[in-house]
Amino acid sequence: MENKIYTAPVETTVVNEGLREYLMKVFNYMAGGLCITALASYLIISNPSVMRLFYNITPQSAGLSALGWIAFLAPLVIVFAFGWVINRGTASQVKGVFWLYSALMGVSLCPILLLYTGESITRVFLITAATFGAMSLYGYTTKRDLSGLGSFLMMGLIGVIIAMVVNMFMKSETMSYALSVLSVLIFTGLTAYDMQKIRAMYVDYEDSEITTKKAVAGALSLYLDFINIFINLLRLMGDRR
Repeated sequence: MENKIYTAPVETTVVNEGLREYLMKVFNYMAGGLCITALASYLIISNPSVMRLFYNITPQSAGLSALGWIAFLAPLVIVFAFGWVINRGTASQVKGVFWLYSALMGVSLCPILLLYTGESITRVFLITAATFGAMSLYGYTTKRDLSGLGSFLMMGLIGVIIAMVVNMFMKSETMSYALSVLSVLIFTGLTAYDMQKIRAMYVDYEDSEITTKKAVAGALSLYLDFINIFINLLRLMGDRR
């Protein structure tokens, strides 16, 4: 009787400790990616000579240079190629691709950040962090299976992307506002879904190489949720210069 009483809690403690370390690794990678993104944006915005490499700015207009277009499109290419790197690459290669993606995302965000005041960017970032934290906690603690919600939100996201492409030609402010609201709702829900999925992916007996690759993949999912919530809240709540 004594062995049965004391064995179960010890095993549970081991699993919980492993899960805690795994989730800490996920959030550390995500936080590192956000820091790299912020640093890349800051270095470009604060340095006019570097900025001219990526943007053609005149008193009448501003547009992307050839290097700017490469930097703008590269994150899209990398995020689609990430699955291949996860399956075939080493943990070091996966981390390298994630850091590169984070830096390029910082470059591509510069035109958006230049439109808004520093105070409103800080305010929206804090709101995003609070929203993200609350939904991550919900996804971690809830007993409800969120897989159905995740599928529904992914279909909604595809619809939003299609509508955004259409609105590039229509240039409707009303539609743009509505799409930003929908995007915030979708990525807020996806934060909880991704958090639950990341927790479910943890397997305590896997080696460190596989665990690291899973952690970076989870970090990328949460990073994308955070960035998209932030961008769309900035469009809704940011004060323009």
